[in-house]
Amino acid sequence: MSSNTTRRGFLKGAAATAAVATAGICALAPWRHSEAEAAGNVVQTPSLCNGCSSKCGLVATTVDGKLKTVEGMGDHPYSKGTLCGRGHGTAQWAYSDGRLTQPMKRTADGGFEPISWDAAFEEIGQTVKGILAESGPEALAIIQDPRPSGKYYSKRFINALGSANIYTHAAACNLSKESGIQQATGAQNFSVDFGNTKMVVFIGRSYGDGIRPSSVKSLAQAADNGARIVLVDPRLNNTNVMATDWVPIKPGFDIALLLAIANVLVTEDLYDHDFVEESCVGFPEFAQQVAQYTPEWAEKLCDVPADRITELAHALAEAAPACAIESSWRAAFGCAYQNSFETARVVCAVNALLGSWGQKGGALITSSPKTGEVDEVKFPKLPKVQAKRLGDTEYPLALSGTGTNLAVLNGCNDGTVQGVFFYNSNAVQGYAQPAKWREALAKAKLVVTIDVQMSETALASHYVLPECTVLERMELPEFIGGKKHYVAMRFPAIERIYPDTKSCDEIFAGLAQACGVGQYFDFTVEELADAQLATVGTSVAELREKGIVELPTAKFEYGTPAFKTPTEKFQFTSQAVADAGLNPVIGYVPRLVEPAEGEFYLVGGKQSIHSHTMTLNLEALNAISREHDMQRLWMAASDAAALGVADGDTVEVSSSEHAGQVSVKVTERVKPGVLFLPTHYGGSSQYQSRANGYGLNMMDFIPLHLEPGVGSTMSQEVAVKVRKVEA
Repeated sequence: MSSNTTRRGFLKGAAATAAVATAGICALAPWRHSEAEAAGNVVQTPSLCNGCSSKCGLVATTVDGKLKTVEGMGDHPYSKGTLCGRGHGTAQWAYSDGRLTQPMKRTADGGFEPISWDAAFEEIGQTVKGILAESGPEALAIIQDPRPSGKYYSKRFINALGSANIYTHAAACNLSKESGIQQATGAQNFSVDFGNTKMVVFIGRSYGDGIRPSSVKSLAQAADNGARIVLVDPRLNNTNVMATDWVPIKPGFDIALLLAIANVLVTEDLYDHDFVEESCVGFPEFAQQVAQYTPEWAEKLCDVPADRITELAHALAEAAPACAIESSWRAAFGCAYQNSFETARVVCAVNALLGSWGQKGGALITSSPKTGEVDEVKFPKLPKVQAKRLGDTEYPLALSGTGTNLAVLNGCNDGTVQGVFFYNSNAVQGYAQPAKWREALAKAKLVVTIDVQMSETALASHYVLPECTVLERMELPEFIGGKKHYVAMRFPAIERIYPDTKSCDEIFAGLAQACGVGQYFDFTVEELADAQLATVGTSVAELREKGIVELPTAKFEYGTPAFKTPTEKFQFTSQAVADAGLNPVIGYVPRLVEPAEGEFYLVGGKQSIHSHTMTLNLEALNAISREHDMQRLWMAASDAAALGVADGDTVEVSSSEHAGQVSVKVTERVKPGVLFLPTHYGGSSQYQSRANGYGLNMMDFIPLHLEPGVGSTMSQEVAVKVRKVEA
């Protein structure tokens, strides 16, 4: 791999992007306090970003109550003094002309009109009571994208109504990956010890595109320390400036490459015998099965040369245990293919063969802090929910805390689900097959969306309840795990600009009161936060002063971790997987959809200034996308030449589900036969004027599949055709 961009250049470029993203709202560079003092009353407030799920620490500076700057919190382990472009850009939400400013109700003609909070709560409450009386609590569900307050209040609300049907966005993000890791290790995720690593292999994931500042800095330091950094990806992604190797691979066949690496480690006796014999179960069965997965076998599937696979295996063995296959996120196997769950298990198996679990430079399983019990008089416990969550029987391997939200879609279709709440979730646009979501929700008696903007899911709702923006609200404590434990909080930095918006806790308390379960919400968010923090030895006052507090609960030590599996060991085989009707031994599962002659693989991914479908309507971030034509479809130069397509031309992309037109980026940075489409575009909400109709939405093209065992959306199981659109 060659690149004309240095790591310093990349970091400077990221800073420049962030600066552009904040034009007109706040400056990136620290503002001189002397200038601020001359301008008026200056206040600095610690808080948390909401540009993605990382929730990095930030410090907001206001002058006379108006936001002036946002900067990364220096002591926060995710930001480490830096915010990415998304973090700066999402500060615009407070002042954006695209935000919701009052509750809305759908009219008979399909439009929307304002409604008062009292009327909205009363009407929603009456409908919920009717559903409960007629069909029971099992007919209600909620889908939420976890945020500090949202993940508490949404669960408490739906459970108070007697329903177990709470789901997250994980089924369209990282459900397969985390479920697979859990079956192998007992943990839902792991990290790489970048400070000591000699070699790390990324499967599809790009720190340079899905930016968490601390991750970028850690990887850059590993590169400077001489670590070998391998990108296995059909696209040469933006982490390339810190990488040593690019391994272009056929999408959905990462599992074959990884199994072939395992084959070399086992058949050439390069694996860690001590770890395998002392800390693993099922190795003999795995070793017998993996014998067939030779590099030559894998080459025919993944199109990576056999000698290249063998060299990678030898290099990992030489670096072991200070090396690892990185855990990824959504990327190549978060929820992408029929084999995503199994790919995650294979990733864990390779790390086990290398003996890297818990070792310096290897794969680390760390812990997270938890709150203790709070006063049950002030914060009463809910009655135990009797019903089982929809989808758990069909998909028993899905993580207990997430579930598969596609059960809601199916439930709406067959009448099992009649009332659906969405919090900070745009399932219609971003989860799977928007047309099918709209059709299903149209059959429900009640759909309520809580959001800061009029999303595509809001358009499919009966009521839309406006949450105040991230810099206008307080939320519950966010506990942060790792080698060290921390707690931070989101504090309001500015007064609410639109008084007819409410915070998450206020909205759910109002809904609960209207639905007849208000007794479980008779407290403020600050009272609950203080009670939770008291159990770990701190307080709201201390966090308001310091921004983040390190907790004394972490006890990380290098060494073989305690695997919290049923066997208390690393599992090359899993009884739970067998009980789900799948192969208990970690092994090969093919992808589902293969392109026919004249068709292409289609993959998607993030861009560093956007987060899913949330950010495209923000003024500055949208302007960056348009200035650089970031909505374009990536096509290999050889494929473009064969189709007579030049850079910037318009093409029509079509699948069994959808067809749409978009301009093309012709490049050498994508594998021939593969197309890359960024996943932030193709908005269809007319209320989001900047996002509406700009680019294509990848989810429109994907047939609605559910991965066996876990129920993930299989978000890249598709083949598409492309034709040039003549001017």
